Formats: sequence, C-alpha cells, structure tokens
Amino acid sequence: MTAAVFFGCAFIAFGPALALYVFTVATEPLRIIFLIAGAFFWLVSLLISSLFWFLARLFTDNKDGPAQKYMLICGVLVSIFIQEMFRFAYYRLLKKASEGLKSINPDEEAPSMRLLAYVSGLGFGIMSGVFSFVNTLSNSLGPGTVGIHGDSPQFFLNSAFMTLVIILLHVFWGIVFFDACEKKKWYVLLIVLLTHLLVSAQTFLSPHYGINLVSAYIIMVVMAIWAFFVAGGSCRSLKLCLLCQDKDFLLYSQRSR
Repeated sequence: MTAAVFFGCAFIAFGPALALYVFTVATEPLRIIFLIAGAFFWLVSLLISSLFWFLARLFTDNKDGPAQKYMLICGVLVSIFIQEMFRFAYYRLLKKASEGLKSINPDEEAPSMRLLAYVSGLGFGIMSGVFSFVNTLSNSLGPGTVGIHGDSPQFFLNSAFMTLVIILLHVFWGIVFFDACEKKKWYVLLIVLLTHLLVSAQTFLSPHYGINLVSAYIIMVVMAIWAFFVAGGSCRSLKLCLLCQDKDFLLYSQRSR
C-alpha cells in the first residue's frame, strides 16, 4: 500500500511537469540548458533564504512558541521576495544573452522571450516542487499510519495536489512576469508577487486542506488564462487546438520578438 501511495502521489505531483518537459523541452538542447539554468537560479534563491532562516534562528533560539511561528511566517515571506527577485535577475540575464546573440550573429534567430519565460518557469516550478515534496514523498513509504492521531488521512494526496499547483503556477507566473518586464508593466510584477504570497500563505491554514486546494486551483486557473492570452493565444486558436485543426504547435510557432 505504501508503494502505491508513493508512486501515485509522485505521478500526481510531477506527472504533468514531466510531460511538459518531454514534449516541449527535451527535444531542444538549448531549452534544456535554459531550464537547468532556471532551476539553478531557484536553488540560489533557496540558499539565500536558508541563510536568512539560519541567522533568524540564532536570534530566536530561546524564544517561546509564538515567536517561532511568527519567524516561520516571516521566513516564508522573505523567501518569496527572494524568489521573485531571482526571477527578475534571470530575465535580465536572458535578455542580455539574447541581445548579445543577435549582435554576434544577426542572421541567426534567437529564442523568443515567451518561450524562454515558459522554460524558465518550468525550471523554477520543477525545482520548487522537488524540494517542497521530496521529504513528504519519502515518508509515504512508511513506517507509520497517516491520521492515526486525528490528522487528515489524505495528507500525502493533498500535498501532491498542492505541489502540482505550485509547479504549474511557476510556469504561468514566469510567462506573465517576463511579458510584464518586456512591456514595462511593473504593476503586473506586483500582482505576480501578491498571488505567490497568497498561495504560500494559505499553507498556514493547515489542516484545512480543502480550502487551501480550492483557492490555490482557482488562482491557478486565473493565471493560466492570463498566461495563455499573454503568450499570444486567442479563443480562435484554442478552438482550433481542441478540434485538432491547428497545424502549428503553440510553443514551436513563437517567433523572436
């Protein structure tokens, strides 16, 4: 039973991301490099957040329980700010790299920023999902019984679905974030930051997993629709895609901006 829970939760959390990687990234070596670079930037943001948490614990080691809870909330908020700062830093790096590539070889078509936004967001999301869920996933192999002390018996399943929504949200956040940087719509960056804060803050409502998941998936759907239209989609293209009448795959048909 534990093996079934392990593989089931693993495929729920990482199955869609794996499918996106196989069908849209793995076929192009350059996209793999950008995805790994995006994952590396997220890792660096995690490292800086960990340093902040380590220093904060040094000052609150002898404090009571409520102080530790407030420090945990503060640590999550700081971590999200750092993540979005590194997302912007990665955008600036890709922008400089794209401009440099054009200056060196004007005849070669550089990858579009929309495509780079998607790939970098997927890198952010996969690495975030791995670090947030891998320990929980390993515990699903046992020993022990979830819910034996009155907690929710669906803890692993709820965690898997929350990991899935975080991964997909990073993809959508990346697309919207990069487009806002391109068009200099700085208020959109604030919206991305606030939605990220909102989704992360909901995890403190544990054990109210139902409220967390429903609200997180509502935000994900809204961001998915926003990212779809930002990436150049339309109602007509969506209809053609669903009817299998669109000859051009969305990610492959993007041209350099």
